[in-house]
Amino acid sequence: MAEDREIDNPDQPPGEPDRRRFLKTALASATTAGAASLPLLGLAGESTAPQTDTATGIPTRELGNTGSQVPILHLGTAQRLDPTYDKVMHRSYQEGVTWFDTALAYGWGSSHRAIANFLTQIGDRKRLWLTSKSGSERVSGLQEGIDEALAELGTDYLDLYLMHGIDDLQMLDREYLALGEKLKAQGKTRFFGFSCHDGNVVELMNRAAKVGGIDAIMFRYNFRRYGDLELNRAIDACHRAGIGLLAMKTQGSVPRDLESVVGFRSENFTLGQAKLKSVWADERIDSIVSEMDSVRYVRENVDAARAEKPLTAEESHQLNQLAALTAGYACNGCKHLCEQTIASDVAIAETLRYLMYFECYGKTGRARDLYRSIPVARREAPDEELQRACQVCPQGIDIAARLRRARELLA
Repeated sequence: MAEDREIDNPDQPPGEPDRRRFLKTALASATTAGAASLPLLGLAGESTAPQTDTATGIPTRELGNTGSQVPILHLGTAQRLDPTYDKVMHRSYQEGVTWFDTALAYGWGSSHRAIANFLTQIGDRKRLWLTSKSGSERVSGLQEGIDEALAELGTDYLDLYLMHGIDDLQMLDREYLALGEKLKAQGKTRFFGFSCHDGNVVELMNRAAKVGGIDAIMFRYNFRRYGDLELNRAIDACHRAGIGLLAMKTQGSVPRDLESVVGFRSENFTLGQAKLKSVWADERIDSIVSEMDSVRYVRENVDAARAEKPLTAEESHQLNQLAALTAGYACNGCKHLCEQTIASDVAIAETLRYLMYFECYGKTGRARDLYRSIPVARREAPDEELQRACQVCPQGIDIAARLRRARELLA
């Protein structure tokens, strides 16, 4: 449904615990207090009263304090795009999803080139909001990155340029912020910011709220994170500072066979739609980026965006229960905790992310390619060290078992 849509995966390597039996037992024995260990989504039922594009029916919100109204749903383009005529992009645009998110790394430039062709087909650059990103950690590399992006996209400007996937607080020092001001003054981008999804999201957001110069932040946020007090304080700080907040990874996916045990029930929404609605219920979030890789998912996500009906308390409770019962399979990327307990350099968070691509996104080939790019020495560690890593994991993930599953599926 959204960028981490759930895909059935029949593979179950020998030796893996029976996850369905485990969850059935957990579900049967869960107490009300246990299921509510994450707070009930208190925003459910509240009206955020966004504006609505009368032509498309898609609600819009102001991006931070920029003065620009943007649709609450925008298209992520990390998936394979048809460079000749991409049905997903055209259907999204026709339905009012007039914001596309891309990056230099997406398809090694093929995403940019497909969007460039799309722009010629619609013949109206100003109707489309464009975000692109560079993963360079150098100021000069970020400067080169936007020039490369503009050339590949065939446009004179971006609406938003992001430093991609940063985890270093130094990238919010003055020289980087000065680059953002320079690029805006040159007319190469209207707004500037960064994306982040590793374990120090809170630190990055708090710093951004203090230093200024950041117009928007894209970060991991979903129904699993409502109970994170420190994250909520960081979101509050950014919201008060007028920074636009963009949610990614909103599905908070684990393998579908685990989610099916909980059996989400609703007369109004699919589980994927409910996950989106739970994020839109937060007035601080301006838009969700969703990797919709089929017309079907475009239609379902747009229907969710247009639906005025909020989640009921029961639907929210079911999401809380799902979060509690499947936490042990949902990595939050906080590698600064687990990886620091291990003497050797082991890529725990990276491995779990690629395993998620395989199990949840259906990106089997890409998951294997990315996993195999990790040096063999960084894929495993002694059991006693992995046990220490498990002890500090906030989600209680059996890290040793998940690393073994990654080797079985991806090596």
